[in-house]
Amino acid sequence: MKHILFFCFLVILSPAFPVAAQSPDFSRYDALQNYRTGRDLEARNRGEEAERYYAEAVRICQNEIARNSANMDSYTVLTWTLQRQRKYSEVIVWGSRALQIQTDLRIVEIMGEAYFYLDNHPETLRFMQRYVNARPQGDRASVAYFFIGEVYRIAGKWRHADIAYTTAVRLEPGSALWWFRLGSVRESAGENVPAAEAYERALRLNPNYREVIEGLARVRAAG
Repeated sequence: MKHILFFCFLVILSPAFPVAAQSPDFSRYDALQNYRTGRDLEARNRGEEAERYYAEAVRICQNEIARNSANMDSYTVLTWTLQRQRKYSEVIVWGSRALQIQTDLRIVEIMGEAYFYLDNHPETLRFMQRYVNARPQGDRASVAYFFIGEVYRIAGKWRHADIAYTTAVRLEPGSALWWFRLGSVRESAGENVPAAEAYERALRLNPNYREVIEGLARVRAAG
């Protein structure tokens, strides 16, 4: 399930970059461009090609950090790239090193994600709450609240999860998965009418979402 969840965070915000099928000319790309191109390829299920761009992004960032150990942009792109490679422990190592130099909320947020995939939920909460406390309307606030909701859902704290998911969908209403999660914790809490409302929102975004269809049928039958 976590690997499925991982792909829900392919956020295509960057412009398209030229993609070479065989031998990419990396000399034209900086680390961020390599990262973005790799992410675009991954979103199109071209994982082997994506990995070449990710590896180049990592190489560039590590060289930049070797020349300037306080380059926070390099640490940021490095941790983002390692996250896409699912090298979560390395995200923590490099992110911790960066945060010893100065606080960078981009790194705080990505470390929260990495801790989640490492099943370290207390640290996930600590880092995500740190992010939203500092930047409640930040670019990654919706994602941070979603992961907070995930931690509370796994712990069976339905009300806490409801609040977190509700905040996530208010900030970013376009994810069927997030509405499904909100519906599921409301259903678990016995709140069938609000659960149905969330499931219905999920179905508008993805009419073929089997788990949502089944959940909506359950809560409607329960009244």
